[in-house]
Amino acid sequence: MLNVRFIIKMLGMMFILETLFMLFAAAVAFLYRGDDLYPLLLSSGIMLAIGVLFYLIGFHANEYSAGRREGMLTVSLTWICLSLLGMLPFYLGGYINNVTDAFFETMSGFTTTGSTILRDIEALPKGILFWRSLTQWQGGIGMIVFTVALMPIFGTGASQLFDAETPSITHERFRPRVTQVAKRLWGVYVFLTLLLTLLLWLGPMNLYDAVNHAMTCMSTGGYSTKNASIAYWNSPYIEYIIALFMCVGATNITLIYFFINGKFGKLLKDEETRWFYSFVALSVAVVTAWVYLKGFESDFEAAFRQSAFQVSTLISTCGFGTVDYLPWGPFFWMIALILMTVCGCSGSTSGGIKMGRIVILTKNLLNVFKKQTHPHAVVPVRMNGHVVSSDIVHRVLAFVSVYITLIIISCLALTLDGLSFDDAQGAVVSAISNVGPGLGTLGPTGNFADIPVVSKWFLSFLMMTGRLEIFTVITILLPGFWKQ
Repeated sequence: MLNVRFIIKMLGMMFILETLFMLFAAAVAFLYRGDDLYPLLLSSGIMLAIGVLFYLIGFHANEYSAGRREGMLTVSLTWICLSLLGMLPFYLGGYINNVTDAFFETMSGFTTTGSTILRDIEALPKGILFWRSLTQWQGGIGMIVFTVALMPIFGTGASQLFDAETPSITHERFRPRVTQVAKRLWGVYVFLTLLLTLLLWLGPMNLYDAVNHAMTCMSTGGYSTKNASIAYWNSPYIEYIIALFMCVGATNITLIYFFINGKFGKLLKDEETRWFYSFVALSVAVVTAWVYLKGFESDFEAAFRQSAFQVSTLISTCGFGTVDYLPWGPFFWMIALILMTVCGCSGSTSGGIKMGRIVILTKNLLNVFKKQTHPHAVVPVRMNGHVVSSDIVHRVLAFVSVYITLIIISCLALTLDGLSFDDAQGAVVSAISNVGPGLGTLGPTGNFADIPVVSKWFLSFLMMTGRLEIFTVITILLPGFWKQ
């Protein structure tokens, strides 16, 4: 039997903690004297009431009988319920006038996708824009991980939630208790956000914009306070700083923790990290040559900067924009799709397949070719000098198979709903990899306002599925999950 009381109690905890974040946005609305104060306060009250009710219902839950099924179900329901409650300020304030668009915008925020239905972002009041950015900042490292860090306050076990929230290839627990791990990861996340805020504030951004963009950059989410995104400032300084921190956001945060604590070798010698930055460097070189030699940009420094920014924003799944890359032609579109599919490192805030899986797939493929010549040779896959177990290799192969299959099925579904091939392909890859902009009319200068209602709900499902790395959500949909 599922431990339903445990699930309800955990959801209650999430809602109570989320109320604090929404009240923070309400404080910003009060500071700027916006008309968004009332909808934010009303939404906070509704969320707190539901949270307290859920917590009281599950108060006597037996946490020790909760396992992986409860963890997966709790995590999945958290993203759905937080999106339903998180959309209330948009909907109650009349800033988004229908439930579908409000839910899409909020799910896009919490999953750090960055796709938007808003046509005029700058028309929204400061508190609402801050709440919009705050949803991405929480979603970056995971609201569940934040809750796990505060578990001792509530006296509840945490491992099953941490494992369901961070289903990467492997995750190294550098502290014996998972709550200690979560606290330190959040500490690194907060430190990097504050550092980026300071660097952006030193440039042409004011403090409000610096805070918002630091939150959405470190979470690799990409929501901006301006319609033109980063292009609004027309500042090479801002573009280089944002590009650098987007790549930092796509790096394994555990390795960043070790780096900050003086253990530089763990980051510099990590094989996945070296592959990732080598791939970024190669992509930037190729795109710079393409943009400069084809005459899309006559100044070499500008060509390099624009190329570095677009590569960083796509591979990190951040989604900020400085130029419209659609005129760069089909060659770049193919590179963009590759970047949107491969994405950052495992243990980072980015989505996609992850570079770690690409490394394992590549090495496994090379071993297959070796065994064609030497059929009796034992050639295991190795990462960082250690043998990768066959179970992990099989899981990586299964993940990529499901990932590709889901893209194909989803493209068929969206074209059936009336989207063009370019739009469907870009939207699906963007949603499942949590990138934000797509191709066609959904590119960096477009938005998702005009796509059909059914497609918006379907893409919202893909965002959540991609954010939880597919297996968690798909497993819940299988009949075997519900059997005793």
